[in-house]
Amino acid sequence: MSNQEELNKIVGVHLGKAGDGTAVKPYVTPDTVDPSLLVAVPRYLNRTAYDLVENSLPFVGIDAWNAYEFSTLTQNGFPISGWLKFTYPANSPNIVESKSVKLYLNSYNMARLIRNEGDIWKIEDKIAKDLSDIVGLEVVVFLRTGDIDTSRPMTGDFVSLETYCNVNKMNFDRYNESADILEVVPSIGRFERWRSHSLRSNCRVTNQPDWGDVYVHIKGSKSVTPESLLQYIISMRKENHFHEEICECIYKRLYDLLQPEELLVTCLYTRRGGIDINPTRASNYELYRLAPVIDSYNFCTKTARQ
Repeated sequence: MSNQEELNKIVGVHLGKAGDGTAVKPYVTPDTVDPSLLVAVPRYLNRTAYDLVENSLPFVGIDAWNAYEFSTLTQNGFPISGWLKFTYPANSPNIVESKSVKLYLNSYNMARLIRNEGDIWKIEDKIAKDLSDIVGLEVVVFLRTGDIDTSRPMTGDFVSLETYCNVNKMNFDRYNESADILEVVPSIGRFERWRSHSLRSNCRVTNQPDWGDVYVHIKGSKSVTPESLLQYIISMRKENHFHEEICECIYKRLYDLLQPEELLVTCLYTRRGGIDINPTRASNYELYRLAPVIDSYNFCTKTARQ
């Protein structure tokens, strides 16, 4: 069985065959929490194409999820609604399929598990356990209700590629990812930090478009031209991949070409179905400081794109 055939079988639990336009199966929100709705997708299915080996990954990383429509009931029937965030590391054996997360979280809508808002930690613990069982490593869950203080998702001065490059004098005609789009040049400084709001890829399951921002930090003797980096990001436009895979693809192409001292790639995707996914991959843990979005307890403002 090929990787794609195996993926089709996995995601068919809720969505039929991947990318073929099959109608979503009718679904009724249950009155009790149902962890069986969660679907695991092995990461290796998305990594073999980029020569990524599970036990020797060239990065560390975090996948940060935001669920903006979480709601449940107290034992007296009063609704509690809030912003739920969960994170798990990039070396987990599996990711969790996003449609299954939405269905699972919806199964809390009519459940009466807690006495009052002070018992929210019980909900957090339950969700953390169920998700951890699916991805194969610890998942950290944090649920906030009411007014929420937020911070920027990224720190540091990331320069807009769309502003820096003269896009009116450039040619954009490649919409499938390829490493040869990237033009390697000597580095122009201690490090370079770029961002772009032009990311568009497509869901590997439904073929629906996914939109996002990309942040790239590079430090080393070599870099890529800003123009080619922008063209490369735009080349994802016809690619069908999970959010995590897009981030890892960008990281791996730059890593192979540049062999940098430091490299970080963060993708901030827009929400679909009330959920957004924000993967970060970095050459070392110290670079996590540039991406507050991956902090489990940090709720972030949205970019204009998001």
